[in-house]
Amino acid sequence: MIKNDPINDRILRCLLADGRISNLDLAEKVGLSPSACLRRVQELERNGAIKGYRAVLDRSIQGIGFVAYVTVGLNQHTKAAQEAFERAITESPEVVECHNITGAVEYLLRVEAADLKSYKSFHTDVLGTLPQVHSITSYVVMGSPKDERA
Repeated sequence: MIKNDPINDRILRCLLADGRISNLDLAEKVGLSPSACLRRVQELERNGAIKGYRAVLDRSIQGIGFVAYVTVGLNQHTKAAQEAFERAITESPEVVECHNITGAVEYLLRVEAADLKSYKSFHTDVLGTLPQVHSITSYVVMGSPKDERA
């Protein structure tokens, strides 16, 4: 159980904004001594409040020019169908996020591809061939004015 208090909240907000901030700068921003700040960060890591640190990448430099959110409905609402679908999606490098959701469909995917042609290939040759899939709806991202994912 993590200690939920204003100082821990400030530490977490600072780390979200800059995961590479030095302990000295972090301590100054949150109003702690460097040793007390380090102890708190280590405790947040041990307790799982901080699961890791990531680099935020410019996907266009990697050749990613197309992003879509895709809803997927399954034809069977069984554990076996979900597990089979999740195994197949785990093998698809285009899928960078997969969420099991509530509502009219079972899954929401974030799919990143080089371009529309590459996405169509994924849509047809991967999603379209999975026996568990009943419906696919694509929502193409035209811009992201706010994106705080790490």
